[in-house]
Amino acid sequence: GAIVAKFSSISTRKLPKALSVLSRDKTMVATCDYGDFHKMVKRFVMAGLLGSSAQRKFRETRNMMMDNMLSTFHTLVTDDPHAPRNFREVFKEELFRLSLIQGLGEDVSSVYVKEFGRDISKDEIYQIIVADMMMCVIEIDWRDFFPYLSWIPNKSFDTAVATTESRRTTVMRALIDQQKERIACGKAKTSYLDFLLAENTLADDQVTMLVWEAIIEGADTTLVTTEWAMYELAKNPEKQDRLYREIQEVCGEDMVTEDHLPRLPYLNAVFHETLRRHSPVSLLPPRFVHETTTLAGYKVQAGTEVIVNVYACNMDKKEWEEPEEWRPERFLNDGRFDVADMYKTIAFGAGRRVCAGSAQATAISCAAMARFVQEFTWTLKEGDEDKVDTVQLMGYKLHPLYVYLSPRRGRQ
Repeated sequence: GAIVAKFSSISTRKLPKALSVLSRDKTMVATCDYGDFHKMVKRFVMAGLLGSSAQRKFRETRNMMMDNMLSTFHTLVTDDPHAPRNFREVFKEELFRLSLIQGLGEDVSSVYVKEFGRDISKDEIYQIIVADMMMCVIEIDWRDFFPYLSWIPNKSFDTAVATTESRRTTVMRALIDQQKERIACGKAKTSYLDFLLAENTLADDQVTMLVWEAIIEGADTTLVTTEWAMYELAKNPEKQDRLYREIQEVCGEDMVTEDHLPRLPYLNAVFHETLRRHSPVSLLPPRFVHETTTLAGYKVQAGTEVIVNVYACNMDKKEWEEPEEWRPERFLNDGRFDVADMYKTIAFGAGRRVCAGSAQATAISCAAMARFVQEFTWTLKEGDEDKVDTVQLMGYKLHPLYVYLSPRRGRQ
């Protein structure tokens, strides 16, 4: 509640050194301070990518993503019915494809990068603009904890961050230049890049950063939540059966689609309980208190840094009964999902800085979970029941999810 009630006092971001460099000093919707620039780019991202009108344009692409994943799983099961499957590998590839199409207008298979003197593959593109960036963001710079020593060089850290940022920007510019040529020839499809260029109000560097933000956020956090949800459903067969029965009651023999989601309360409960138990972001970026205020009964002086510990909030025994248990039923009220519960986990933030991509993340994750459970029975690989370790600060399962898949009758 403090994020909403005290918004005006704690709305300024105080970014760690790595994130400050990688976000080009707040040239992103998620990291910029609340003000005119934030209002403008938030409006752009809603109109060009994440708002209901833009999402309708990309619906066919999302459906294709679902079909591709199910087709891949069916092929793998047909080839070897008894082998465990790496869920992350399949889901990551399709999410990245979706992010590229939405951001750039094309599922890019390779791009020529002049500075590298060669073409780079899609796998290399992913490594440079997504994977390397995620690992760099969580690099710890001791100067963030001792601001009065910030004048002391930390050369290995500074060099690593600068190199990662430079490679990201170089590849993004190559991707954007390639798409500009397609746009000029009339070959490009609807995309966020196309929308931003048509607005004609942003510098090239700003366009580069906003398109990159759309790609990395689309390719990452949805994967974290969906993988944890499928882990819990595979680990808890009775809850998986309950979800399957709900899908059967609502959809019958029809394939589940995004249109069915509002009528699947247990599915929504599974999604939000996963956000609570396995927060994709355990600590929100630090905020800077720019006027003296009161938080939780304590007087907080102007100039103080405030970090919201999402994990601690979601594991608080005063708020949640047996919080260490994964129990979707806690989000149901007489069998119905209460929309107001969406913000209890603060997984998408709160107040005016609530995550712009929450609707897309919910639609993709819930539709994927529903399709997966409708088509297959999911069982964990032996010995994986207690593999709940995470990668620091990122929420990722340390060990990728391996599952046995058994096609449900009539769905082969």
